[in-house]
Amino acid sequence: MTTPPQGATASPALLLMMLGRQLRDQAESDLRDHGLSMRHFSALGHLAHQPGLSYSELARRDGITAQSMQATLRQLQDLGAVELLTEPGRGRTADLQVTDAGQALLEKGRTVLRAADRRLMDAIGNESAEQLAQLVLQALVGLKK
Repeated sequence: MTTPPQGATASPALLLMMLGRQLRDQAESDLRDHGLSMRHFSALGHLAHQPGLSYSELARRDGITAQSMQATLRQLQDLGAVELLTEPGRGRTADLQVTDAGQALLEKGRTVLRAADRRLMDAIGNESAEQLAQLVLQALVGLKK
């Protein structure tokens, strides 16, 4: 962990980016132990919450290209985590559903996320973690405007 020079004021944005990177790197490592990535976990989560989302919509939600999302979903299909219920074809909307195996992988991903929450709470305390969550949510909403 890098600390700012004595007397220097730390940039909140930079600190949040550093914290996010550290948490993401650890979560990615933990997810790899289960054969997943953050992209897999995110796609499974979106599809479990809203079955039938298109490749394009899933890609928009993750901030990636539709082609990258198609590759991610092919990997999930290969794992048996996602099932394509429609015939593939250009211009057709894909009906993608999370399978029972996908639900099991999603739960493993949620376990990794809960572990990240616990590490953060251990580092700063429960009350501070709750305050941080509220402030970050406020910032996310405010920056979206």
